[in-house]
Amino acid sequence: MTQHSVIQLENVSVGYGPRQLLTADAAILRGELCALIGRNGTGKSSLLRMIAGITPATEGRIAIEGVDLAGLSPRRLASLVSFVSTERISVTNLRVRDVVALGRTPYTNWFGSLTSADHAIVDEAMARLGVEHFADKRVSTLSDGENARVMIARALAQQTPVILLDEPTAFLDIAGKYELCEILSGLCRDGKTILFSSHDLSTVWNVGCSVALIYNGALHHGNATEMKSSPVLTEFFRNSGFRMDFSTGVLHRIE
Repeated sequence: MTQHSVIQLENVSVGYGPRQLLTADAAILRGELCALIGRNGTGKSSLLRMIAGITPATEGRIAIEGVDLAGLSPRRLASLVSFVSTERISVTNLRVRDVVALGRTPYTNWFGSLTSADHAIVDEAMARLGVEHFADKRVSTLSDGENARVMIARALAQQTPVILLDEPTAFLDIAGKYELCEILSGLCRDGKTILFSSHDLSTVWNVGCSVALIYNGALHHGNATEMKSSPVLTEFFRNSGFRMDFSTGVLHRIE
């Protein structure tokens, strides 16, 4: 599979009003599973929302597969990037199948009718995330882990080259974190590009993701090997009072 840049960030300013949190420059490749890490309040969620086109970039350029996001119609944007936030859908009567089918909305007619091809895509997305066996359950009855999988299945059914996930492993147990990351790795092997924010550093290192680190107002991006030898990453941990054993992915407090 030939790799090429899918997410392009060029001098993107991220912040709130006059307060700038960071400037981002990066090129994330097709098939890359990239973990976005950094301290709370440094702009991880804000950056994801900008790449998703939810919040427009006030400075710089964001492009998906060479298409500048500025000025895109919502339908065109929805064909390029899908976004899963940490918020749960709270509509009581929606079934799992209904939620996953929402991913087909950019492609349906004015009546929102699904074709047989749409239904096949929804079924495949549910099977890929392992939620097909409770397709008729109400989403209000799902566990946190089940809900996370359903929302990613919805994003997969949207058939975008890029999937953005905000803290997808936040409420999962250890086994669930690794299992979900293995599913995401499989999607990337099939050509998806996935950028997800995370505080689960041991999971990130053991799965072998690339890393986009927010530190000192800048985004530092590289593959696992590059970032392990990066003095910026070492300084990030040291200033937090820790050092990381990169062979195990375990953090140790500095005495």
